[in-house]
Amino acid sequence: MQRRSALKNVAVAFGGLISLPAWASGWTAESLGSVATLSLDQESLLAEIVETFIPETDTPGAKATNVHKYAMRIIRDCYGPAAQQSLEQGLALTDATARQLHGKGFADGDATQRMAVLTIMAASTDPAGKAFVELMKPLTIRGYTSSEYYLVNVKKYVMAPGFYHGCVSIPA
Repeated sequence: MQRRSALKNVAVAFGGLISLPAWASGWTAESLGSVATLSLDQESLLAEIVETFIPETDTPGAKATNVHKYAMRIIRDCYGPAAQQSLEQGLALTDATARQLHGKGFADGDATQRMAVLTIMAASTDPAGKAFVELMKPLTIRGYTSSEYYLVNVKKYVMAPGFYHGCVSIPA
């Protein structure tokens, strides 16, 4: 009897693992739905933070591909209350650190000043700042590299890789 329940549990876990990539990759802003866990000011600050990690160049940056909404959704749905608290504390700490270093808010600084603030927070002894940067940097990278723009335009994603060429001469 225990063997049957163990096989059933393995099958359910395997099915969950197979369906996870379908949800986590190829997302668009419309597929995320409403992710309003932060105020508008906090959300715009988070957008500037992810844009600092992956800035806009000849390709859209993290803010243009709505990575901040992806990060908010992942933190809300998949991470625990500690990560949600780290997000809110980190946003406040980021703006406070920018005001202390440069005399203006994080969003008002240029790219060099913003990167300096995040570097200082990552290297600080304050666990809240370090945890926030260690939370947001991988989420930003994962969100950007699984966005529809990146998969279609950069990775040249093909739904069914490989092609069948039926009329090909075979060398003798």
